Amino acid sequence: MRKLIQFKNVVKDFDGQLVLKGINLEIMENEFVTLLGPSGCGKTTLLRILGGFIEQSEGQVFFDDIEISKVPPYKREINTVFQRYALFPHMDVFDNIAFGLRIKKTSENIIKQKVTKMLKLVDLDGYENRAVTLLSGGQQQRVAIARALVNEPMVLLLDEPLGALDLKLRKEMQLELKKIQKEVGITFIYVTHDQEEALTMSDKIVVINEGEIQQIGTPTDIYNEPENRFVADFIGESNIIEGIMIDDYRVFFDGVEFECVDYGFEDNEEVDIVIRPEDLDIVEPKHGKLVGNVISTLFKGVHFEIVVQTANRKFIVHTTDNSPIGTQVGLHFFKEDIHVMSKMGTY
Repeated sequence: MRKLIQFKNVVKDFDGQLVLKGINLEIMENEFVTLLGPSGCGKTTLLRILGGFIEQSEGQVFFDDIEISKVPPYKREINTVFQRYALFPHMDVFDNIAFGLRIKKTSENIIKQKVTKMLKLVDLDGYENRAVTLLSGGQQQRVAIARALVNEPMVLLLDEPLGALDLKLRKEMQLELKKIQKEVGITFIYVTHDQEEALTMSDKIVVINEGEIQQIGTPTDIYNEPENRFVADFIGESNIIEGIMIDDYRVFFDGVEFECVDYGFEDNEEVDIVIRPEDLDIVEPKHGKLVGNVISTLFKGVHFEIVVQTANRKFIVHTTDNSPIGTQVGLHFFKEDIHVMSKMGTY
């Protein structure tokens, strides 16, 4: 894939407060990239810099190998969908979608062809004369997406566009957005603090915290191979344990030495270890690598969330089999389930 966007050492300072601390990031053509992180981490600021709504304090932004920092938003081949959609309430669906084309003085014949195509793409065929104020939240969001895509941008920026929708509709729209992105074949850059959204839709996830990139990778990489404690804790649920990497393939925690699959650390280096709740099995105490007592059990629909108190800590376990509170149990896991992370900082 061709490199389309590049951030080089991008810094943003708001009145002495560093919001972005030297971001370096490449985004490829036709990728669905999610900027993921907690509120205030800098992800929306990065999106707004790319869109041309604000300018970085330092660094460069390249679009198709051209530096665009001084290019105004309307001259960038980029469109944005905001959380509040910003539809025009006095216009119907057709006129909302056609608005950008009319600004460009496109002929009405071409406008009709393009708007009709967009209505089919976002499953709103037959809604062209409907007032946008009478649409549901999901339908309004589809209109906003169609309005952004009808101008045929090379990149679509989406700033938490599903935040106002209820859970069921949000999940439906996650799949719909991914389908639309594949059909139009352009780059989507999506901002969210919702880990499930990021894992569901993305080709690549960029995890950001306090203005710095923590990790870049596929959803599978980010979930299964977190690079530090922040990523492991932010993406899904985790049991995070402090330990010692004795040497290659051997780690020590909770008073026991375990075989693992990690290597390349310093001998006796202090490390963080993550074991995902679904990778722990509850077994008879004599078969467990660790032993503890069940102190909590919660049914979550597809699994039970069980908390086991061992001599050193509480472990969260996700299992389809319940164990009553007070039961002594063993915890079993395989060497592949132990993921060792450096205590070093960011990406």
